[in-house]
Amino acid sequence: MAKGTIKIDENRCKGCELCTSVCPQHIIQMATYFSARGYRPATLVDPAGKCTGCALCAMICPDVAITVYRETKPVSGPKIQVAPA
Repeated sequence: MAKGTIKIDENRCKGCELCTSVCPQHIIQMATYFSARGYRPATLVDPAGKCTGCALCAMICPDVAITVYRETKPVSGPKIQVAPA
């Protein structure tokens, strides 16, 4: 399974909760505190590392407050054998 994580910019988040509704892993919650701008920002609560980096939260965010990071693995293609001439 793919691995990923997100970062939420609290200065941009207005607490609309759209990201919480689309997260298939249900690991985005609203904070219990208020940001400097007076909103309850979304926060990632992922102690088990369930985030896959699917980016649904970032796509739906109207404030462009979410950055998605995905783990990358090297792609290994088929080995090519060259026949002797």
